[in-house]
Amino acid sequence: MIKDTFAAVESAMSVPRWRSLLFVPAHVPRFVETAHERGADGVILDLEDSVPQDQKGEARRQLPESVAKVARKGASVLVRVNRGLRALAADLDAAVMAGVDALVLPKTDSAEWISEIANAVSEFERERNLPLGRIQFLAQIETPSALQRLAAIASAHPRMVAMALGPEDFSAAVGGSPEFDLLLAPNLSVLFAARAAGLLPLGFVGSIGEFSDTDKLREAAAHARRLGFAGALAIHPTQVAIFNEAFSPSPQELEWAHRVIAAEDDAATRGLSAFSLDGKMADPPVVRRAHEILALGSDN
Repeated sequence: MIKDTFAAVESAMSVPRWRSLLFVPAHVPRFVETAHERGADGVILDLEDSVPQDQKGEARRQLPESVAKVARKGASVLVRVNRGLRALAADLDAAVMAGVDALVLPKTDSAEWISEIANAVSEFERERNLPLGRIQFLAQIETPSALQRLAAIASAHPRMVAMALGPEDFSAAVGGSPEFDLLLAPNLSVLFAARAAGLLPLGFVGSIGEFSDTDKLREAAAHARRLGFAGALAIHPTQVAIFNEAFSPSPQELEWAHRVIAAEDDAATRGLSAFSLDGKMADPPVVRRAHEILALGSDN
């Protein structure tokens, strides 16, 4: 395969703001038709688990029209491909097109696998006169073996932009249930590896399938943000608004951040890098968090 020119790929990369990514089965026209109205930061047109085997071909054929529809209000457009080689080849042929921002790679278990897919995507981009490197990757971590290779996976290629634990598949792979005790450690591992590599960590500690208990979901999302996650994947439209709110700064946080920056400016005039605010010490890491909160608030 033709090797990527890393400098060109890196120049095309930018880190998106994905508080919520909504899965939409790519073979169901009524879901595709209304996806742009759900308020998600990104829509994942799914060619994998939610699409029956005998309907995957039609879902691929509809992809150009589906991409245009879900992008109508400016959401990022992602396509989740299949893991098997034959299905993956067909998916890449269908999905590498203008308008697709990222591919979701399920059951990612090695850096080598990501590199192979990246090379194939680059070939399609060259053949189709598309910007080299514009399509990014979100890797789903869904097996215990992948946990041992997270650092390599996260830094496998400049196309990598985000990682997320697949709680249902991961739990099944270890013979357990998608409960807090089982999912906390692997979620934190994904979080740390993603942050170390400059990627977006996506997810929350719990089952993605539990969307009816909105209070429980809201607390799980708020907890995920406190841990350091940037957003989460949604399988139902009701989850979108909850994630958008949970992964955005509250008015109280924004007010605190403004006071920190004002106090920092005052301290700087007195030659101080650390200062007291609300009875607590504020130093450069606190100031950095304040700046990050304000940056997130400006993106909403």
